[in-house]
Amino acid sequence: MPADRGSDPGRRGSTRRQFLFGGAVAGVGAAAAVGVDYAVNNGGSVAASVPLNGDTVVPFFGNHQAGIDTDAQANGVFIALDLRPEVDRDALRRLMRILSDDAARLTQGEGALADSEPELATTPARLTVTFGFGPGLVARASGAAPTWLRPLPAFGIDRLQPEFGDGDLLMQIASDDPITLAHATRMLLKDSRTFATVRWTQRGFRQAYGSVKPGTTMRNLFGQIDGTTNPVPGTTDFDSVVWIEDGWLAAGTSIVIRRTHMDLDKWDRLDRGGRDQSIGRFHSNGAPLTGTDEFDEPDFDATTSIGFPVIPEFSHLRRARSDDPTERIFRRAYNYDDAPSGDRVSDSGLIFVSFQADVDRQFVPIQRRLDELDLLNEWTTPIGSAVFAVPPGCARGGYVGETLLS
Repeated sequence: MPADRGSDPGRRGSTRRQFLFGGAVAGVGAAAAVGVDYAVNNGGSVAASVPLNGDTVVPFFGNHQAGIDTDAQANGVFIALDLRPEVDRDALRRLMRILSDDAARLTQGEGALADSEPELATTPARLTVTFGFGPGLVARASGAAPTWLRPLPAFGIDRLQPEFGDGDLLMQIASDDPITLAHATRMLLKDSRTFATVRWTQRGFRQAYGSVKPGTTMRNLFGQIDGTTNPVPGTTDFDSVVWIEDGWLAAGTSIVIRRTHMDLDKWDRLDRGGRDQSIGRFHSNGAPLTGTDEFDEPDFDATTSIGFPVIPEFSHLRRARSDDPTERIFRRAYNYDDAPSGDRVSDSGLIFVSFQADVDRQFVPIQRRLDELDLLNEWTTPIGSAVFAVPPGCARGGYVGETLLS
C-alpha cells in the first residue's frame, strides 16, 4: 500500500496528499483532507458506508396503532388539539377519516391528498402517527369513557402549567428525519384546522439514527440511562402491560404525557457519587448499584459494611419499583431542550411518555411513591400533564377511532 494511504494516525513527514493539498492540514483544510482520505480508502464512495433509512416505512394499518411498540424514532412532536364548539359526532368521523387517510399516505412516503410539497414526504424514515382521544372528544362522540380518562390526581411535586396540559385530540408524530417530521406535522394540522385549534405542542429528541446500536436504552439530559426495565414489544409480558382487552378500546391503550423540567444548573453541583445514589444506578453504564450490567436485577436487601442499603430507599430506582407485578408501564420518552433565557444555561427536561392498559392501576401508584419520596425531585419538576385514550389501529379503508365513532 502506498505510504500516503496508510491509516497510522501517528505517522509523520510529508505525504503526497499533503503536497497535493498544499499542506492544508488545519481547520477547513484538515476536514477536507479527512473526507477525501475516507473516500479514497472506501472505493471513492463516502455515502456507501453511511447507514440510510430514509425509505424505511412502518405500516400504518394494523390491529394496533403504530408508534407504540415501534422502536422510538430520533425525533418526536406531541400536539394536543381542542375541538371547535360546533364539532359533533359526524364531524369527528369526517376528521378522523381525513387524518387517518393522510397519515397512512405520509407514513408510506407518499404526499398527503392535497400536498403542495409531496417531495418532502418521500423519505419517511420510520414516520409514525399515533392518535389519542381526551375525555372531551369521547363525550362529543357520546362514548363510554374509561374511569382513568381524566386528569391525574394532584401530586405535591407538580407545578403544572396550563399550556402543557389536557386536550381533546392528541397527535404523536415521530420520525428519524426532522424535515419529514415537520412536513407531516404541517399536513396533519392543515387537515384539522377547520375542526380544532392547537392547545399545545411539545417537541423532543433522542440520539440520532445510527449514533448508537439499535435497542440501546436512551439517556436523558442528566446523563442517566432512562427506561431500562421496559417490557419488550412482541412478548406476552408487553401485551399484558400495554394493550386493553375489551370495549371500543380493545387492542388500544392509554398514554400519559408528563413534561418534566430538569434543573441542569443545580444538577451540575452534584458529584458523581451523589448522582449515582439519587437514581440507584451507575451513570457510566446504568447498572444498579448492586450490579455490573444495566440489566442486572437490583438487590434491594444488600447493605454496606455499616448496615445502610446499597440502593438507598430514597433512590428513584427503589421508589419506582413495586412488589406488585401489575404496577408496570412501558416508557417511550423524549428529551427537550428549549432556548435558555437570562442567566440560565439551559431550559431542558424530559417529555415523559408512558403506555399502559390502565392508568389508575398501573401508573398512578408508581407516581404516588415518587411523589412521597424520590431524591430526584430535588432536580426535577413536573410542569405538564395529560392523559389520553389511544384507540386501536384500523384496516385499510377504515380509520382510527371507528370503534368509537362508527
